[in-house]
Amino acid sequence: MAKITLSNLRHSYLPNPSGPADYALKEIDLDWKDGGAYALLGPSGCGKSTLLNIISGLLVPSQGRILFDDKDVTDLPPDQRNIAQVFQFPVIYDTMTVRENLAFPLRNRGVAEAKVAQRVAEIAAMLEVEEMLDTRAAHLSPDNKQKISMGRGLVRDDVNVVMFDEPLTVIDPHLKWKLRSKLKELHQRVKATMIYVTHDQTEALTFADQVVVMQEGEIVQIGTPVELFERPQHTFVGHFIGSPGMNILPAVVEGGHVTFCGHRVPVEGKVTGSGGVTQLGVRPEFVSLAETGIPARLRKVSDVGRHAVVETVVGDTAVKAVIEGELPEQGAEVHLVFQEDQTRLYRDGWIATEVAS
Repeated sequence: MAKITLSNLRHSYLPNPSGPADYALKEIDLDWKDGGAYALLGPSGCGKSTLLNIISGLLVPSQGRILFDDKDVTDLPPDQRNIAQVFQFPVIYDTMTVRENLAFPLRNRGVAEAKVAQRVAEIAAMLEVEEMLDTRAAHLSPDNKQKISMGRGLVRDDVNVVMFDEPLTVIDPHLKWKLRSKLKELHQRVKATMIYVTHDQTEALTFADQVVVMQEGEIVQIGTPVELFERPQHTFVGHFIGSPGMNILPAVVEGGHVTFCGHRVPVEGKVTGSGGVTQLGVRPEFVSLAETGIPARLRKVSDVGRHAVVETVVGDTAVKAVIEGELPEQGAEVHLVFQEDQTRLYRDGWIATEVAS
């Protein structure tokens, strides 16, 4: 296990990059503590796989350094970084039994057979696959194959980090929650440093203690799942995380006051900065229907069981709200109220309200 430090990291796939647009990773400075559970979250093309490949040694960065426990490993090949990696498609040997698959990484490094048997038994118990140990991998279901692939990554007790690259993509949706829960349980038991790369917010938020949200080669926020949901530092985070995502609404700032479609809207704390494109951010969970407030028309209702997601229109701008209980009819004239301490101003995408600590 290791603390991982990324210092002033940039990477371009072009031989002579001339500007920020030529970089897949624009500038990354990051510390991951020893034994933590982390996720790299973002849409396809945001740079998360490039970053993972740099950490693993498959890519040498154009600029910057990678340190494991303060030791510079930037120029070391993958086999000298002591990393275990679990990929999107299970990497196991179909002709081997489950026992042989789990033992292979240890036997390949000359570990004594008594130690091999002990570790295989421990990992098999954690994965709840003891009854499959003598089954050939070819006969396993896709989710069990991925379990064994995870086990191969965890069986060594000397790795610096275990990295998971979209490991649940090919798993049936009804089985994903089982593997997510198992992976979280495994981290709590083995206490290895783990990095989980995904575009799926549910996977990231249920696995990680700290989530790194990436967009267009940059880190836009690092935080706990609660922090990312409750106080997004960037409109991208607000929109990307949550179902439905945060309402991002056009806003005007005059004399320290914020208005939306001509209606003054109280926001959390003090408005900071000046100029730029200003927007309001408020999650649908903090928008309510009331007798008075911002006039709107109810355009669409989606009943999802425990609550309904309603889409209203203020002028030409859609505003979503999560509502419980009785609902007005579609097309009804309603009024919206935004919860003040959950309504934030953003300037050029970045949060522009300051709350006293």
